[in-house]
Amino acid sequence: MTQVIVVGSGHWGKNLVRNFYELGSLAGVVELSPPLQQRLQQNYPDMPLFTDFQAALATDISAIVLATPAPTHYTLALAALKAGKDVFVEKPMTLLASEARELATYADDHDQILMVGHLLLYQPAIGWIRDYLNSGKAGVVNHVATHRLNLGKVRTAEDVWWSFAPHDVSIILDLLGNPSVKTVNASGYSRLQADIADEVHVDLTFESGQTAHLHCSWQWPLKQRGLVAIADNQMAVYDEIQQVVTIHNKHINAQLDAVDDGMTVVDIADEQPLRLECQHFLDCLKTRQKPHSDGWNGVAVVNILEKVQEVLNG
Repeated sequence: MTQVIVVGSGHWGKNLVRNFYELGSLAGVVELSPPLQQRLQQNYPDMPLFTDFQAALATDISAIVLATPAPTHYTLALAALKAGKDVFVEKPMTLLASEARELATYADDHDQILMVGHLLLYQPAIGWIRDYLNSGKAGVVNHVATHRLNLGKVRTAEDVWWSFAPHDVSIILDLLGNPSVKTVNASGYSRLQADIADEVHVDLTFESGQTAHLHCSWQWPLKQRGLVAIADNQMAVYDEIQQVVTIHNKHINAQLDAVDDGMTVVDIADEQPLRLECQHFLDCLKTRQKPHSDGWNGVAVVNILEKVQEVLNG
């Protein structure tokens, strides 16, 4: 049976612990916090608990799942890879594109699985939109606009761009066919804390000629998450909150007239993306197939995150 050790059981890590446990693949947890250790012992009394990362690396368990703070991802992932482990690392993969490339290159050179937790790529609705756009029915996809807005938890160690945008950057690249970024324009506002953006607007142009727009904010009156994909013949709208996909038979024709032939609401299977993501990692461990969100997918996302941050920093 394929087994993993999860490192970190805090805000998000506890969800990974639960899912791998329910999938019958959890071989242990690394946790340094005494209160979290106590919670683990109560919820999983027979589960091996490590208080030292190196001790976990010394076991014969072949895969490590990292759910630690982003600044630790590079160091811990590299140590796990060098210990011969396959690695799942939460988003963002690293905080520097150069470090992300180093991890992806090392994994390739040593035939190891490296997967990044770009959760929404495993959301059934996103998978449906990807397959539909790839079918060509909507025509050539020209633009994707995303929004991730909420009156939410304000971070003090990272801004809204690094907190929210990895989700949407990964989706945009996925739906546009993973093009290379050409130009970046960005504006950010630090209304709540000095030098920590709480709202960001970003415009991307790709070498393919396609474009994208992202809007992220944690100072917004309504919780809104979703996207619009504009193709030559149709437009797809995804409401992430309601889990609804709508195909609009709308476009502008050669005479510059607006054409509206109605819309269709799509029935999407109700499956949990985190469970699908964890199962995908386990499947990749067994078959040695490349994950959908592999190390190079992580590199592409961090590269855009970094380029936007450079623009925001002036």
